[in-house]
Amino acid sequence: MMIEVLKSKIHCGHVTEANLNYMGSITIDEDLMDAADLIAGEKVQVVDNNNGERFETYIIKGERGTGSICLNGAAARKVQVGDTVIIIAYALMDYNEAKTFKPCVVFPDEQNRV
Repeated sequence: MMIEVLKSKIHCGHVTEANLNYMGSITIDEDLMDAADLIAGEKVQVVDNNNGERFETYIIKGERGTGSICLNGAAARKVQVGDTVIIIAYALMDYNEAKTFKPCVVFPDEQNRV
């Protein structure tokens, strides 16, 4: 049996930009991506702690060291710059593997630094 479990999470990152005039996605600083074991193109769920919005999108690699978390396209309408977000990735794995799997959870500071 396969189950879907938490793989990676950036907990309480801060939105630095919302770019409506861009094809959809979320741009994340490459340092944050590495720390959270996320890759470009990976599907993520984004939860906005300020307004309760939940949506799915995919990751675009952002410039390393900038602290950027930018929502692009339609998702830009669901956040405000400065909002606190949780970015979650899940993985399918065998039930027994899932019982011992340890997700990668990152707690960035106010500037989205690890």
